[in-house]
Amino acid sequence: MRHYAYSGAWHGRHHSMKVAVEVRRARLGGRDWRVICPTDGTANAGLWADDHWRELHVDRRAAYRIGVLWLLAARSKHTIIYLPLRHGRRLALPEHGDGRRLDLVLSHHSLQLRASSWPRLRSALGRGLRQTAEVPAAYLPDPAGIDYAARHHRKNRDRLREHIHGDTLFLTGSTPVFRHTADKFFDIAFGAPGAAPGEEAPNHGCTQFHWAEGILSNTDGIHVRHRSRWLAAG
Repeated sequence: MRHYAYSGAWHGRHHSMKVAVEVRRARLGGRDWRVICPTDGTANAGLWADDHWRELHVDRRAAYRIGVLWLLAARSKHTIIYLPLRHGRRLALPEHGDGRRLDLVLSHHSLQLRASSWPRLRSALGRGLRQTAEVPAAYLPDPAGIDYAARHHRKNRDRLREHIHGDTLFLTGSTPVFRHTADKFFDIAFGAPGAAPGEEAPNHGCTQFHWAEGILSNTDGIHVRHRSRWLAAG
């Protein structure tokens, strides 16, 4: 199994990165909320959880779109990013029969989104307005300019914090932590190997968010794995 370490080889290849989204709004608790959902491109993605570890499986297209949405979570501090992954396609070679399948929500910590309020907020969402969300490629930082050692400082607050509620995994964090970790998805999008028809890629790629990196504050890890073969939902 190949583990990716971001080399930056494709960095700056595009002037901007785009994803088709729906912008939905709701009013709850005396506040107006703005929620962005992808309109396509994440059907071949699934998130599973057990007691200590999270598994996010994606094909290359889904990895790219999640990477763009990850950057939007950093760039749009007043927007919730919602990926409804629970009812997407199934793995052709399942490995998580006992795992719990979840949706994914990303939010900037300044929003103070409470996981317990999400089911009501989700139900209150209005119809979506289709748009194209765009992020300049330059917004993804060059890894050479990231102070990775600072993540381990005691006063470091640029970490992802996790909650699970309402069949949803919530990741809350600062602008730097979302910006500095989006590359994990782009490495899979641009670098994952292909596969022969009817076969899983023999050296499929993966990466992970690990507590030892200093970017997770209250969970052991999130494993992101490239999977090329998927089946219809059901």
